[in-house]
Amino acid sequence: MSITEKKYKKLSIQVSLTGLSFCCFDTLNNTISSFNEVGFDTIDKGIKIEELFSDAFEKHPELSESYDDVMIIHNNNLSTLVPTALFDENFLGSYLQYNTKVFDTDFFAFDEISNYQINSVYIPYVNMNNYFIDKYGSFDYKHANSILVTKLMDESKNNDTKTMWVHFAQGHFEIIVIQNQKLLLFNSFEYQSPEDFLYYLLFTSEQLQMNPENLPLELIGDITTDCPFYKIAYKYIRNINLKEVEDLRWNNYFSEAENRKHFILFNS
Repeated sequence: MSITEKKYKKLSIQVSLTGLSFCCFDTLNNTISSFNEVGFDTIDKGIKIEELFSDAFEKHPELSESYDDVMIIHNNNLSTLVPTALFDENFLGSYLQYNTKVFDTDFFAFDEISNYQINSVYIPYVNMNNYFIDKYGSFDYKHANSILVTKLMDESKNNDTKTMWVHFAQGHFEIIVIQNQKLLLFNSFEYQSPEDFLYYLLFTSEQLQMNPENLPLELIGDITTDCPFYKIAYKYIRNINLKEVEDLRWNNYFSEAENRKHFILFNS
């Protein structure tokens, strides 16, 4: 692509079974120029995901504009992290069989987190990728957890305190424990109630011998101090904070809550 053809625009789309969110980056000024999220009506099981995507494209013309780069981010709990020393590209399914139901027909992918000698193995939504191939021709794709873990590992540099991070999403959350760029734990949990959330927090802290009285707990994603998940956690873990996102907000005009909720998308 010649410099005259370059748009200086990048599109990132985060996809899940419950909806999609997207943002447009001005790569010349390194800013986010626009952002939107679309929730899917998941009650009618007869509607194909491709139809829901088509509706989103009709309502949001910026999805159909021309971009230099398009990034698709798959957000699901069908993923795991594998140290590079134990990683073999020929056995991707075997890494996932311990924490999710794996079928012979599944397609597996992986992202290299090369700075930290980790590979993120996951099952992408193939039907969604096929839809985007028709729309964009070519694009890159990653798992949401690859972006999340990389960013948190980067931020943990020179911090010797063992810190628990929780990224909260609809239907599932991830617990990540990091100490000075060393990944001590990563796991994904499904939840239905605040009590589920609390159980996994306390169980994880017990396994890692982290005292709930003083362990630092940082929350990211779709969570606020007013929600029941935060309130129940605060009863047992006093050193609890919503992640500081001021360093992310400098390149966009969205609220603190939006930057926290869409931390992965805005860091893509």
